[in-house]
Amino acid sequence: MSHFAGTTGLIMNEPLLWEKGKKGRCGISIPTPDVAAAPLDDEFTRDEIDFPDLSEVDVVRHFTRLSQWNFGVDTGMYPLGSCTMKYNPKTNERQAALPGFAGAHPMLPPDLSQGTLRLMYELEQFLSELTGMYATTLQPAAGAHGELTAMLLFYACHKSKGEKRSKILIPDTAHGTNPASASLCGYKSILVESNEDGILSVERVAELMDEDTVGIMVTNPNTLGLFEDNIKKVAEIVHAKGGLVYGDGANMNAVMGVVKMGQIGIDAMHLNLHKTFSTPHGGGGPGAGPVCVVKELEPFLPVPRVIKDGDRYDLKYDNPDSIGRVHAFHGNFGILIRAYSYILSMGKELKTASQHAVLSANYIKEKLKDVLHLPFDRPCMHECVFTDKKQEPYKVSTLDMAKRLIDYGYHPPTIYFPLVVSGAIMIEPTETEPKENIDQFIETFRAIVKEAEENPDLLHNAPVTPKVRRMDEVTAARKPILCG
Repeated sequence: MSHFAGTTGLIMNEPLLWEKGKKGRCGISIPTPDVAAAPLDDEFTRDEIDFPDLSEVDVVRHFTRLSQWNFGVDTGMYPLGSCTMKYNPKTNERQAALPGFAGAHPMLPPDLSQGTLRLMYELEQFLSELTGMYATTLQPAAGAHGELTAMLLFYACHKSKGEKRSKILIPDTAHGTNPASASLCGYKSILVESNEDGILSVERVAELMDEDTVGIMVTNPNTLGLFEDNIKKVAEIVHAKGGLVYGDGANMNAVMGVVKMGQIGIDAMHLNLHKTFSTPHGGGGPGAGPVCVVKELEPFLPVPRVIKDGDRYDLKYDNPDSIGRVHAFHGNFGILIRAYSYILSMGKELKTASQHAVLSANYIKEKLKDVLHLPFDRPCMHECVFTDKKQEPYKVSTLDMAKRLIDYGYHPPTIYFPLVVSGAIMIEPTETEPKENIDQFIETFRAIVKEAEENPDLLHNAPVTPKVRRMDEVTAARKPILCG
């Protein structure tokens, strides 16, 4: 490789909008109003309110320059481990923007919503089929919301049997939101330590599981990027004590079309449509976290449910065992459209996408394990986890290497997570990066490792080329400024 992805090219300075423009400038042309003018309330015309007068050039250049300070998945590789950031085909954006969908009001009656109801109904069927589950709700707005919904379902199921359990098992390789979701339902989280292979120990689960335990929350593949080989035995132990098994499906991008979660003992699982099924991710949302369940939990799903009666689709509210609504109306519908479009356009190739994601991660693992410490040297799934142990003699940390990647034109991977690995560097290339991009990323990381040995001070001061340099993260953590 003769070049890297980054450059020290032109970076424009840009002031605040209030520091631009001059009085009297205008960048818009408003049509002549067809109603009489009316004065604004004094509340909106106070002297201290100052809106800048800007031309079209001022506005367009301002936001264009700001956009050039940002890095996104449309800019380049985004190797965030445990947080799939794959490129999203633009055709799915087109479908979501169709006027009939984008303009649909959630309060329209079913007679005027047959297209939207059909999409929701069919998407539920697709997701149930992909996961090997019986039924699906589309209401949850994101992954953690899906986790909470699943915990509410578990609570309702146990309550229907006259049981009130107080604890839930959570592996140390689960996603960090799992304990919070369980706590919101009043459950105490019991930590389950993984074994020397980075997966659940059957013996440890058997030791902790009892009749006062709701069940277990398993992230599979887990946050080490490893598939839980013992999941069927774990599920059998939990079920034998009357418990339920929750599957955190945030990492479904590694196994869609490959593993039927319902067939390996999972009772409920959420899916991150914004990770696995090609919808926007980041920037505060929106997201979608549908929950798929086995038949036993279907009566407790949120209402309304979309049902099909002949060629007609309707909304069913009459479900006495339901946990009720978990979201206004029917979920984040624009995200559901994108996922529906992605599934239809990919078809059987969904399995191929997962296979390519796993192949890419294992390729990076093999190409970097001679220069980065690999705590679990075994086949991984969609992501691989390294550490900075080999760089410790040079006093170069994971953070230093991640910051240096910015100089080379890459968004840093996830660092210091999962917490069970000290100095973790978690890399997920996804299936959407071609081999030449992955090779360039590998060579870049190898170059950084060489710099760590030869010039560690360079990494201690990285990044040196972007608009914003390294911040004082210790002070930010200890003395945060929480007001404007």
